[in-house]
Amino acid sequence: MTVAESVRREALELRGAHGDTLIGDRWTSLRQDRGTVLLLHGGGQTRHSWERTARRLAGAGWQAITVDARGHGDSEWSQAGYTLDFFVADLHATIAQIGSAPVVVGASLGGRTALAAVGERPGSVSGLVLVDIAHRVDPDGRERVKDFMAGAPNGFATLEDVAAAVDAYRPAPRRRRNLDGLKKNLRQRADGRWYWHWDPRFLEFTTDGANVDADRLSRAARNVTVPTLLVRGKKSDMVTAEAAAEIRDLVPTAEVVEVGAGHMVAGDDNDVFTAHLQNFLVGRVRQQAVDS
Repeated sequence: MTVAESVRREALELRGAHGDTLIGDRWTSLRQDRGTVLLLHGGGQTRHSWERTARRLAGAGWQAITVDARGHGDSEWSQAGYTLDFFVADLHATIAQIGSAPVVVGASLGGRTALAAVGERPGSVSGLVLVDIAHRVDPDGRERVKDFMAGAPNGFATLEDVAAAVDAYRPAPRRRRNLDGLKKNLRQRADGRWYWHWDPRFLEFTTDGANVDADRLSRAARNVTVPTLLVRGKKSDMVTAEAAAEIRDLVPTAEVVEVGAGHMVAGDDNDVFTAHLQNFLVGRVRQQAVDS
């Protein structure tokens, strides 16, 4: 049996901090001896954005867990709201249910959530990976993301229209052979149109203080002591080189690598991103476990 053939995906149901149902996947293989990696997607994405990375991690001996955030994908839409406090509380609840201190990998919203959670509750994780997110982001880049997310309130007529919208956001259009992969981030309603797979109310909370709080994240960053990696997209308009340098000052354990991608690092160049992630896991996280 090859490594790829030994990888298994198992459906996972978790409870958020306030009782909301969170849906995830657990990726494992016959070789499962290195620890757990918990992957948190960005705002407007779903757990499926991590599938290729999770499969490769599982094949390398890690238990990889991907979770749809509240209001996203197959997780329950929240009546309470979508502030950073709620996402952080959900992360702490998820870690408690996993039963071990994972390495947390977070992209964009997932990274802000992870940074706040790790800094405000030291000892809860064994490593932190920030994927094109820092304690502060460029305001123009953030507005561009919000415009993209709000750009189709009435949905899309076809998958081709969805692909065109995504490609217009990316710094370089992506060559696709099959559009079916987009379906995992969409819902098709009775009218036949395709809508993003997240609660539209989420956009009401994408403001300063709701889930973007640079002061809070800066304070949290100063308390991070676990091995930390920031993967920045060179073409990103969200995380500037200056903000990445500040992370090095705020988090003494942090290292920064840059890849030739935009804000959607794992989607733009998954092979390069996953290689950096695996090097970090084996070189920094595993070494700390041995030393301790």
